[in-house]
Amino acid sequence: MTYRVIQWSTGNVGACALRAIINHPEMELVGVSVYHDSKAGKDAGELCGLEPVGVKATQDSDALLATEADCVCYTSDVRIDLMGTIDEICRILISGKNVVTSSLLSLVYPGALGPEIQGKFESACKEGGVSLLVSGIDPGFANSTLPLILSGMSERWESIRIQEIVNYATYNQPGILFETMGFGKPLDTLPPILTPGALTFYCGGPVQLMAEGLGVEVEELREVHERMPAPADLQTPAGIIKEGMSAALRFEVQGIIGGQPVLVAEHVTRMHDSIAPDWPQGHGYRLIIEGRPRMICAFDFEDEHGDTAVGGVILTATRIVNAIPAVCSAPPGFISELDLPLITGRGLMA
Repeated sequence: MTYRVIQWSTGNVGACALRAIINHPEMELVGVSVYHDSKAGKDAGELCGLEPVGVKATQDSDALLATEADCVCYTSDVRIDLMGTIDEICRILISGKNVVTSSLLSLVYPGALGPEIQGKFESACKEGGVSLLVSGIDPGFANSTLPLILSGMSERWESIRIQEIVNYATYNQPGILFETMGFGKPLDTLPPILTPGALTFYCGGPVQLMAEGLGVEVEELREVHERMPAPADLQTPAGIIKEGMSAALRFEVQGIIGGQPVLVAEHVTRMHDSIAPDWPQGHGYRLIIEGRPRMICAFDFEDEHGDTAVGGVILTATRIVNAIPAVCSAPPGFISELDLPLITGRGLMA
């Protein structure tokens, strides 16, 4: 079966998703949504580094909603307008198109933002007769599905910690690095990602999804963090980080069970590998399951140029694109990865 797919937005993740859709043997690209005038009218191939494919990008969302398609791959930036994003996805669902998205972060666990938001999506799915999946690499596979899979080999387990360790020095996204995460800012400033509740919005869903899959109840989601300054001026593609300004951020969202942090999603982010040498080292993901037996799993990745940050962006896109056949086959509703079969690279051998 060939799945007719619309790509909705072509930013960092969207361009990777667009490329994956075009190259997927079981998918046909039938539309591309863009927000910027500079992209409107361009061929989809041009927007992701491929040869022209005959599909032009458009800003006409009504025309796309009227297009016959099985699924929309939605990767718009939720930071711009959360409720607008929710309303837009509901419009797509009501039009009768399944949706896979990496945009809604914590909603890898459908109930993460409360019953009102979950109910809004459930109603839209029911009206359109389709399904919605929120996933990606993080939040998504790396800090929910992967630990759940490995926990299935335990005789018993005591705690599960998943660490993302990334050097963002090559990540040319100044809005995310400098504004959202606070790199390059004084250590006593409060960037949006450290506003109380923001880390839970980001990583609370994966912790709750782990808890559901393991059959345990989280009593509290607790946020902790620390920051480290640049030891000298750092030149990065996104801009200069002056000596003494924030250049490393470590945070955790802890799922508290029995008064202890039992399920933990931890992020270790640096703008240079030499900063915070006492923090966990490496690149990619480290999964640590304390129990019998104790398990440590390293999940590393990079793009064709050896860039781990870009490799993570690709994985965010390919996780949702490759889930499209399973989502299209699922019963209508707001689903999670717990509701899907094993997603594999079927048909993708080079």
